[in-house]
Amino acid sequence: MAKDRGPMTEAMYYILLALCQPRHGYAIMAAIEEISRGRVVMGPGTLYGVLNRLEKEKLIQLEEDDGRRKTYSITAMGRLALVDEYQRLTALVKDGKGLAGEGEE
Repeated sequence: MAKDRGPMTEAMYYILLALCQPRHGYAIMAAIEEISRGRVVMGPGTLYGVLNRLEKEKLIQLEEDDGRRKTYSITAMGRLALVDEYQRLTALVKDGKGLAGEGEE
């Protein structure tokens, strides 16, 4: 299962989120910026490096290559990994609840 893989990088997480719908490179970058409400802006170097890694790990797959654009989508294994990472991040936030206000008087 995906739990053995360890934590994802922020780039991996957002790319998998963006690929819940098939997209090509520029559309992935735009979706990440939208999903993160502008907090994450990913450049092409990071994007294509992570896409290669995710494809090798079988978390995404190439849907279409028309010679100009490659369209990718998340795989079933990728969805499991994404859910596992979401649950891990949710647990981290839960563990930290209340810390922001500690020490303030």
